[in-house]
Amino acid sequence: MKAVVLLSGGLDSTTCLAMAVNKCGSDNVSAVSIFYGQRHVSELDCARKVAKFYNVAHYELDAAEIFRNSNSALLDTSTATLDKNSYAAQIEQNQSPRIATYVPFRNGLFLSMAASFADGLYDDDVELFIGVHSDDAAGNAYADCSAKFVAAMSAAIRIGTYEKIRLVAPFLCQKKSDVVKVGLELNAPYHLTRSCYERGDKPCGQCATCIDRARAFELNGVEDPAKFD
Repeated sequence: MKAVVLLSGGLDSTTCLAMAVNKCGSDNVSAVSIFYGQRHVSELDCARKVAKFYNVAHYELDAAEIFRNSNSALLDTSTATLDKNSYAAQIEQNQSPRIATYVPFRNGLFLSMAASFADGLYDDDVELFIGVHSDDAAGNAYADCSAKFVAAMSAAIRIGTYEKIRLVAPFLCQKKSDVVKVGLELNAPYHLTRSCYERGDKPCGQCATCIDRARAFELNGVEDPAKFD
């Protein structure tokens, strides 16, 4: 069995990579990172470091042109303000689950790209890992992280690849604290990861994803090894 992991350089995808390597061995695992014009492009540097840590093949794809007309706050070209409130607060404030950091159908695109890439990369059957979890899907903040969405994409990928590619979302019904728990057990290199949506090398500690990350480590009774004061 081969494995391909969508690797952003963040905590969730790094945990998935740790799981894939633990299961299949580094020689049978590849990581795929995607540049999409994100404002926090330094996350790709983290992805490179994590891939190197595990000694897995690492491929980088470019999808920036597809989002050229989007004004998502996560894009470097956006004029939208990056909201520093929690996802729940943003949903309540906007009176809509579609928050400013939603990138149009991003996970659908990423999964399609990765499935196509994996189909050409390996002759064997492939497990395609994605690190979505229930906290991201809560309140439908990110519709493309929901169980319904993942089930639909899983079926499409299986059908479209003649049953060769199987989508694996190990944390789909779990919280970010559960992701951290598994990663700690596998000694995932969280010191190399980045979750912040802001530009620069240091996390802001104030955006929604920084808040979620800090809480996840706190619930596991440990300090974030990538924390910056």
